[in-house]
Amino acid sequence: MTAPRTITVPTIDQGPLVLTCPPWCASHDTRIPQYQADLSHTGPEHAFRFNGEQLLLALLTQYPFGSGSRETGLYVEQTGFARTLAPSGIRQLAATLTVHAVHLRTLAGQLDELLGGGGR
Repeated sequence: MTAPRTITVPTIDQGPLVLTCPPWCASHDTRIPQYQADLSHTGPEHAFRFNGEQLLLALLTQYPFGSGSRETGLYVEQTGFARTLAPSGIRQLAATLTVHAVHLRTLAGQLDELLGGGGR
């Protein structure tokens, strides 16, 4: 069995703080101190693209000391993508969004498994 991975992060209000990272945690920025409540675990980024431009970004996240839910969730961010498209471009975008929707559903299923929901 592998020992849990820990990291020491600087905080503004609590000084250095040792965090135990979940297995999916990909990184922490330890260069700039944050408030304890703002510390988060983040997973690998999933970039959703159309014609080489990013439409969405998704990654697992958890705020172990946050004031809201401390449960792991999937953070999803929309970019400012905006274009005028011809009919063929609209069809290409729609097809791309369909593929991205499948990927998002897969990530939702993985999150459900991670949370112990067994594929709800």
